Amino acid sequence: MYIETKRLYIRPFTMADVQSVYEYCSQPQIGEFAGWAAHKSITESTEILNEWITEGYRHAIVLKENRKVIGHILVGPDSEENRVDTRELGCALNNQYHRQGIMTEAIKATLCSLFQTDEIQYIWACCFQNNIASKKMIEKCGFIFQQEGIFSSKSLNQKISSYEYRISKKEWEALK
Repeated sequence: MYIETKRLYIRPFTMADVQSVYEYCSQPQIGEFAGWAAHKSITESTEILNEWITEGYRHAIVLKENRKVIGHILVGPDSEENRVDTRELGCALNNQYHRQGIMTEAIKATLCSLFQTDEIQYIWACCFQNNIASKKMIEKCGFIFQQEGIFSSKSLNQKISSYEYRISKKEWEALK
């Protein structure tokens, strides 16, 4: 997936991105709010980035102005029902770039790209109930609350209460 917005490029990761990945993935609360433990070393980030590249679901969010990777957006398969017409979104962003509308810009561009295909009809996003900023951002992007859930995090060794949201292709087109 390659997407360009006013301020961003969204593109596949490369191993050259490892330092930037470590920079934001080692920040306190970035991973914890997404269900994974903060990276403890560049070696750990290298291993995880290699997995991300292999799986192909996570894409780098790159600032145009300096070509720096500042976060990622995950576009994964439907983990609940394995529906081919459904995707799940996840994201993480370097703390330095919070509250600037960057993730909203990235998500809206990703939604637009995904819904341009005939195959995709539904996209889900969730956030932990204590992550009010992500809850507001998800709602700002047009997602509609569906239900509460429980996320089981292996790396954090805990179960976390979540809010689950969905947007359909029809709902997205009505927003445009």
